[in-house]
Amino acid sequence: MRGWRLGVAAELEVVPGGVTAAAGFLAGAARCGLRKPGDPRPDLALVVSEGPAAAAGVFTRNRVQAAPVQVTREHLRRGRLRAVVANAGVANACTGERGLADARRMAAVAAESLGLAGPEEVAVASTGVIGAYLPLERVAAGIREAASRLGREGGAEAALAITTTDTRPKEWAVRLELEGRPVTVGGMAKGAGMIHPDLATMLCFLTTDADVAPAALREALARAVDRSFNMVTVDGDTSTNDCVLALASGAAGNPPLLPGTASFDRFAAALTGVCVALAREIARDGEGATRLIEVTVRGARDEGDARRAARTVAASNLVKAAVHGADANWGRILAALGRSGAAFDPSQVSVRLGGLVLVAGGCGAAFDEAEARSLLQRDEVRLVIDLGAGTAEATAWGCDLTADYVKINASYRS
Repeated sequence: MRGWRLGVAAELEVVPGGVTAAAGFLAGAARCGLRKPGDPRPDLALVVSEGPAAAAGVFTRNRVQAAPVQVTREHLRRGRLRAVVANAGVANACTGERGLADARRMAAVAAESLGLAGPEEVAVASTGVIGAYLPLERVAAGIREAASRLGREGGAEAALAITTTDTRPKEWAVRLELEGRPVTVGGMAKGAGMIHPDLATMLCFLTTDADVAPAALREALARAVDRSFNMVTVDGDTSTNDCVLALASGAAGNPPLLPGTASFDRFAAALTGVCVALAREIARDGEGATRLIEVTVRGARDEGDARRAARTVAASNLVKAAVHGADANWGRILAALGRSGAAFDPSQVSVRLGGLVLVAGGCGAAFDEAEARSLLQRDEVRLVIDLGAGTAEATAWGCDLTADYVKINASYRS
């Protein structure tokens, strides 16, 4: 990933450690018994800053918002957090006043266990079945256990603890130099189903040791989410619990990062890089998926059109099914473009599958079907579309649609 350009020149060195790669952060996990019987994974995670940390968040736009989302929004008003407590198995959504009380109790128990000033220093996140109540005593015991297991090596267990239908945990971290100081950005995420632009259905926790004020961190996070998690889709459904949180410890000792400076732009690019890597892993791990689909739209009138077109193609069930069947049915791509809302002249459109031209001048090109089938059977399928309407560009990520997606979601609750 060295030299990966994300709008500005920023060399990003991939480093191990995920959410605890940045200086000043610890993590721990525990089992509370929130999962189905026989599931050995931990189901509760704690991520903790050893000192005061700037914080920013982005949340679901679904009108139905889970209790932890509501509580965390309240706690973020100060722009400071010390910890995140997250559970899997129970979403604590559509649970009324009891759900709000349970989310607040989770924050209070975490604050007590960590010796913090109060529950307002703790963010709460949950994922799992909607409508179920948390077994709060078991959750409280799990929080205390996770607090006793905190360490720099705890990031991997924490990343596993927040997974639901994910087949694997998702972690990423990068390092770059700012003002002569090494700065690290890391994170972990979960998500495999109910994934769609406008934050998808996912949890993501990001950490950095950069010295960056809350307002600047909010700006960098908004930029990163817009180019990553808001460009990923699995099934067209959005959730009640979406949450992306970023904490900055300042332990790197760099001069404070200020918007409008080259150092801030390089930091924002690194944050975006981590989010893009995690977003790609979410799409790759889509429920039942066998292929990652990357759709890049070029030649759009503006970035908004490029984003709309790329997301619509990546989200098209017909395109996703064709990829799964290794059928180079390019007509489905053009049909999706046509309903995307992007402005373009159909006679100017070209489509490439990898290096193979499928469409030129809005019409089908002569191509080798066997070669196209081979390209569609790869683990990563790359579509590049040129609208011929301008210079703007955007990329979206999705996955193929399989029978296993139906099987997973037909029995998710039972």
